[in-house]
Amino acid sequence: MNLSKNTILITGGSTGIGLELAKQLTLKGNTVIVTGRDQKKLDLAKSALPKIHTYQSDVSDSKAILTLYSAVTEKFPDLNILINNAGIMRTINLHDTSGTLDNVSQEIEINLMGPIHMVKQFLPHLKKKSTAAIVNVTSGLAFTPLPTSPVYSCAKAGLHSYTQSLRVQLKNTSIKVFELAPPVTETALLGDFDLEDMKGITIMKLDAMVAVAMAGFEKDQLEIRPGHNKVVVQACLALKLINIHRQSRIIAKSV
Repeated sequence: MNLSKNTILITGGSTGIGLELAKQLTLKGNTVIVTGRDQKKLDLAKSALPKIHTYQSDVSDSKAILTLYSAVTEKFPDLNILINNAGIMRTINLHDTSGTLDNVSQEIEINLMGPIHMVKQFLPHLKKKSTAAIVNVTSGLAFTPLPTSPVYSCAKAGLHSYTQSLRVQLKNTSIKVFELAPPVTETALLGDFDLEDMKGITIMKLDAMVAVAMAGFEKDQLEIRPGHNKVVVQACLALKLINIHRQSRIIAKSV
């Protein structure tokens, strides 16, 4: 994928991975648009990166997505890349009986349904472009879930699966579908975890992780797994193949 002279929309781009993507993509000569729920954070992002364009929007709100689509495609008709990055991560004790049913599924609404709804809304526009891309930011936890963050892990696993299906369905279009699965990265998402949660875990520097992602985009590497995630995912896939082989042998013996 050519990483210059694109018009790129990044959800959740006011902090963390989204903001660093905006920074590095802006340096490549792209027009970058970022969204976020918090206007103060968007203002800070704009101060740090004056060339970006910002819109307050919530990917868990379908009406907000419609408003965003109208505003962005009218002002930036050359939009050709969508990066679904918006997400939240929480520790959840499933034994805890407090809280509501809506509250417990927030990560599903933002991390999974958000990208699905964004793709649904923006896909017809992107299909009109001679070159286009969709990037879904998942996580290493899509492959090896973290028990203290069960809903987050579930949402990212769902997004990984959806991305694979999306790639197949868009095979004969001009749209390339990328999955960026970061390892534990030095961002504000880690604020909900204490030192015991992070014990023994290697944390990747934000700029280094995004640099790996940028290199992957340029090489048309459709599944990008920076840091130790590449090894972890390969191990998980190997275990799945072993389990499939074992199950097939059991079935064969029972026939």
